[in-house]
Amino acid sequence: MAITNRQIAKAFRLASQLMELHSENPFKVRSLQNAAFKIEKLSVPLSSQNEIEIASIEGIGKGLQAKISDYLKRESFSDLDDLVSRTPSGVIDMLGIKGIGPKKVLQLWKELEIESVGELLYACNANRLVSLKGFGEKTQKLIRESIEFRISNAHNCLFPIAEFVSDEIITKIKFSSPDIEIFLTGQARRKCEIITSIEFISSINESELKLFLSGSELFQEEIALFKKEVLEGFEIIKAEVLFQKTIPVIFYLCEKNILSNLLFITSGSEKHLEALKSNHKFNILEIFDSEASIYKSMDLPYFIPELREGKFEFDLAQKNGLSSLVEEKDLKGILHNHSTYSDGNDTLKDMALYCKELGYEYLGICDHSKSAFYANGLKEDRIIQQHQEIEKLNKELAPFKVFKGIESDILSSGELDYSDDVLNTFDFIVASVHSKLRMDEEKATTRLIKAIENKYTTILGHPTGRLLLSRPGYPIDHKKVIDACSANEVVIELNANPYRLDIDWRWIQYAMEKGVMISINPDAHRKEGYHDMHFGVGAARKGGLTKKMTFNALSLEEIALKFF
Repeated sequence: MAITNRQIAKAFRLASQLMELHSENPFKVRSLQNAAFKIEKLSVPLSSQNEIEIASIEGIGKGLQAKISDYLKRESFSDLDDLVSRTPSGVIDMLGIKGIGPKKVLQLWKELEIESVGELLYACNANRLVSLKGFGEKTQKLIRESIEFRISNAHNCLFPIAEFVSDEIITKIKFSSPDIEIFLTGQARRKCEIITSIEFISSINESELKLFLSGSELFQEEIALFKKEVLEGFEIIKAEVLFQKTIPVIFYLCEKNILSNLLFITSGSEKHLEALKSNHKFNILEIFDSEASIYKSMDLPYFIPELREGKFEFDLAQKNGLSSLVEEKDLKGILHNHSTYSDGNDTLKDMALYCKELGYEYLGICDHSKSAFYANGLKEDRIIQQHQEIEKLNKELAPFKVFKGIESDILSSGELDYSDDVLNTFDFIVASVHSKLRMDEEKATTRLIKAIENKYTTILGHPTGRLLLSRPGYPIDHKKVIDACSANEVVIELNANPYRLDIDWRWIQYAMEKGVMISINPDAHRKEGYHDMHFGVGAARKGGLTKKMTFNALSLEEIALKFF
């Protein structure tokens, strides 16, 4: 297919943006901008012109003609190659976000060390852009909305998106046809952190589903595909459609009498089902009236969907750990939260009042330390001010308690921010890495362990620094880090923010074996962020975390003893 003028113009526009980003000659920047505008308006396709004809076009000339000819040959040109080689791919991606131009992207890259769209969204949600020169609350909101729109159009999605979409679909189908049975299944039912498709098992028939899909505002196009299949010996109809043209949604249609069987089959991972077939004499074709009956037929307890990954759930069942998994109602307080003292959206008092309103016994406030200048980190004088306010609030809100915490940056050396005298003024300390994230495994592991060995460290915050679907996190030797936490009686955070869910649930069993408690923390930067605890508990249960090993399942009296 011939290269279009629009493609060429887009490449010239990108080159001009990258030149501006790297503070190159403004006349060259303007020249490329004008060329992009001119090319896009041309009525004659450049791909049909020779070099002389291109050079003769008004406003093009020989210099631009050479770049156009180069692009027509290989879909790039030398200046663009050089600029791209000097710019992280995530930074280039940020140039496409509505509301920010190259100069603002440069600020974000150099001042906040943001190198991807996902990191930028997290910074917006953490309220970090409002104090950056030239930004403010309005710009931050615009950027956040622009990024969220892009994310909503990605084929993979985070669990909260899948949960929202599935609730909408089930509610609307049940409203229009109350007698129809429909259940969420697959990855979303297992509460996987990243969802590649949202799946349902339902007794709805093909014509009813087609009618629903064609008339629903949730689906902007009619169904993509309906086909008959045999699933583990059962005849079904599989329907595939895209939610808002992006997220794959799959319906498995079957008769009501086999719903439990199909729900069971489609919920578990392949490894979980294979283990049942291999070790527990599972007769997959026998009809059951519930999933619990299926497990009972194999002399097994009921496995909640989150655990059905084929990893450690059978060992957990032998230890009778299934009945002791942590639940949301077990949590007595929430630690690691931010206020307007650093980069939060709500005042300390508002954060405390809402926490109390939700029924918690205590709140841990952990604003950023002074090295996190981008997040308005607290200098020593403002720590004193905050502590005075906390003492006042504790008198007003008793028996509810606000603990004096800090999210202390783990510096490149592994040291904590602040002197020992200052660190000693806090009730507890969450130690986290926020800067110089590009580390190899040895450097990252050494840096974390040094912080863990600091006598003031209470909780290791988001251990890998990952942002799901945006940043993989720095590599660490999880066993060495967990072993160090065990040796130094340091708690590990399970950051409940759905972009993090860090520590990864796959390491919770090892942590518990080593006697390391897990603290489910929302890392809330606004009151509404407390509700992310829902996602943290889901990930914790997926990892087999028990109430006994959950740090913030401790009562106010119990946790106060840990701090003091």
